[in-house]
Order: sequence, then C-alpha cells, then structure tokens
Amino acid sequence: MDDSEILAFLNKHLQAIQHNDLETYHATTGEDLTLYEWWVTPHRIEGLPFHDFMMEANARRGTVFGAEAGLGGATRFDLANLRLQHYGETAIASYTLLISTETPSGVRVDAHNESRVMVRMDGGWKVVHVHKSPAWQAPHLPPAVEK
Repeated sequence: MDDSEILAFLNKHLQAIQHNDLETYHATTGEDLTLYEWWVTPHRIEGLPFHDFMMEANARRGTVFGAEAGLGGATRFDLANLRLQHYGETAIASYTLLISTETPSGVRVDAHNESRVMVRMDGGWKVVHVHKSPAWQAPHLPPAVEK
C-alpha cells in the first residue's frame, strides 16, 4: 500500500460528495459509516441515509457540498496539512479541508479539520468513520464578526 493509492481513493470519495454523486459515494463508503459533524449535531451520526438526503437535496437545488444556495459560482476543495497513516488494511487521513466558493463579491474559503478512517474491504477502500472539528480555537461557536 502506498500513499498515492490512498490519496487517489480519498480524492475520488471527496469529489463524489462535492458533486452529489451518490453512486460513487456509496461505492467508497462503508454501510456502517459513523461520523461526527460538529456543525450539525454534537452527537454521532450513523449510516448513509443522512448524507443521501443532503446530497439529493443539494442536487435538486443545483448546489454542491460546502456551497450555500445562491452563491452561484464554482466550488473546489483542497486538503491542507494532509497526513496519511496506514496500518495493515486500515488508513487514516487527517487534514484541514478548505472549501473555496466563487461568490458575487469574491472567493469565500471555509475550513474545518477532518479525519477519515478507511479500511480495505471487498477488494477496495471504504471510508468507515469521519470526524470533523472547527478550524478555529473555540469552545463551540466561531468568533463574532464585527460588521
């Protein structure tokens, strides 16, 4: 196993999420997925239906993951400070996910820290756990922005 194989898989998985590609998302995600998404709920989320609903809703609105409806422009993601670790048939990717979105007033970049646990099963890799946290030092909420 080498880092390029894991990175190619991870990019395929993240592109599926970004482009509301449920077929590829399901092919790259374990059915028993668990995840923590701090901005959704402070509790563990289990299974695929949660993201299926979000991705189907985004597809109907013509938006992609990370872009607010009505922002209009292109969206991309980058993995800052990426670290890949592998142990037998398990790999862990940790990074800061940067989501850049074109808006009428310029490019907006949102960030959060993320870890994805991947396991080789059924002849390929599957994401089985995701943990996200804020990319700012916070008790829970982002700092107030003065207008």
